[in-house]
Amino acid sequence: MVSYSKVSEISEIDAQLLKYLSQEGLVGDSWDFYSGLVHPSVTSKVKRLIDIVGAIAGLVLTAGIAIAVAIAMAVFDPGPLLYSQIRCGLNGKPFQIWKFRSMVVGADKIKHLVENEASGHIFKNENDPRITKVGRFLRRTSLDEFPQFWNVLMGDMSLVGTRPPTLDEVKRYENHHWERLKVKPGITGEWQVKGRSNIKDFESIVEMDLHYQRQWSLLYDISLIVKTIEVVFNKRGAC
Repeated sequence: MVSYSKVSEISEIDAQLLKYLSQEGLVGDSWDFYSGLVHPSVTSKVKRLIDIVGAIAGLVLTAGIAIAVAIAMAVFDPGPLLYSQIRCGLNGKPFQIWKFRSMVVGADKIKHLVENEASGHIFKNENDPRITKVGRFLRRTSLDEFPQFWNVLMGDMSLVGTRPPTLDEVKRYENHHWERLKVKPGITGEWQVKGRSNIKDFESIVEMDLHYQRQWSLLYDISLIVKTIEVVFNKRGAC
């Protein structure tokens, strides 16, 4: 069983998120998820070293992939190469996540026109009309995630962790959902390995995230990385 280490004070939470949550009535009991304990994956120097080495290698691959993706977008879907969004990381701290753009420009503004096929605090639609032709290929091969190696290098994410939620999701969290934010979000994790887009129930994702926290070890991280490579090559669970 994973044991937690004691800390003297709560990690600093970005003022912008704190103000946002306060306006939404989420400050207070919702923050009881933080009990003064830190998950060992957060303080592991070996895990951080693996993240840095993996991120550097991943960014080298990303640089080469970006050229091909940029050409494809110029031909089939002119617009920005990258897409960014604010997500919540460790202890709810917001950060800017990066991906290769897989949707039409301005997709967030027309999200309300697309049916949500998932249940709970997530949004999914297997045939989302906002996804471009290039975007479908990027998602099917998981290449759209490669720019997140930058987030890993900066320390906002890890190679392996939990799924990073959006601000929109977090504002609807119930108390037990906050438990999943005790570790850094990851490029991959149990959700990605066990089904990705095939899993459309938010509570199932939360349980996977909490299971990861309970099972965590460096060897478990490595096993999830290996399984992720297998899943990506077999294109299982991709949109």
